[in-house]
Amino acid sequence: MFNPRLGCSSISFRHQDLPAALRTITDLGFGEIDLGALPGVCDHVPYDLDAGAVAAVAAEVVASGLRVRSVNGDVGDLNAVLDAKGVAARERHLEALLTLTADTGARALVLPCGALSHDPVRSLEEDLDTIAAGLMYAGQRAAEFGVELWTESLHFLRFCWSLERAELLAQRLTGSGVGIVMDFSHIVAAGEDPLEYLRRHEGRISHIHLRDAVPGNINLSIGNGHADFAAGLRAAAAQGYTGHFSLELETRDVTHEERPAAAAKAASYITDLI
Repeated sequence: MFNPRLGCSSISFRHQDLPAALRTITDLGFGEIDLGALPGVCDHVPYDLDAGAVAAVAAEVVASGLRVRSVNGDVGDLNAVLDAKGVAARERHLEALLTLTADTGARALVLPCGALSHDPVRSLEEDLDTIAAGLMYAGQRAAEFGVELWTESLHFLRFCWSLERAELLAQRLTGSGVGIVMDFSHIVAAGEDPLEYLRRHEGRISHIHLRDAVPGNINLSIGNGHADFAAGLRAAAAQGYTGHFSLELETRDVTHEERPAAAAKAASYITDLI
């Protein structure tokens, strides 16, 4: 029904519990998902992710028959200064997320590009160094589980919120194997140009999230904002991008009852552009 490279993030139906969200996505005709594991954003994966919780979520996802492209998770602020207890807690949560990623057959775990703040904890350069080091370490651990590590950068709400900061982080990650997730909505919300983002990140992009936005607002349905998806997807294809796309419709301009129809409409539109 839709292009097989186009999936739907479970975040799009975060108001439903995980079984209901998976049924909705399946009924719409998608074959692939990104699994939301972001506390406070999407509770489909418990933050207290012990072995039992990992097994339960993985079993639910596998039983749905949906392919999983990535698990979109969080292990805390990667530019935070942690004591030994904090480091141990982060390590436990990273291992649990990587186990979930592997057990669901996902290709990658996605982690954020720093704290939910634009202000440095120490300094711009030191924070970028710390974030890059944390991502590269997570990438090394991911390889042990047979999966990849990606980071969503730029992200309008997080430390690497601008084109400049996203590029500085990408430069630090060069050669590390850590992939970059491009999100149209965060780029537009930051007042940046997706085409310039693509130019600066050529050859680095592993996955693309799709949602619309206007400057300052990331929560719009596709077609209700300023993102030029046609031009952006053409540019990505011209660069040789062969990865997948995911509708991450964490929108606030439709009711919950309207979400399935809005997702289907967006998927049909994007399918025509891929």
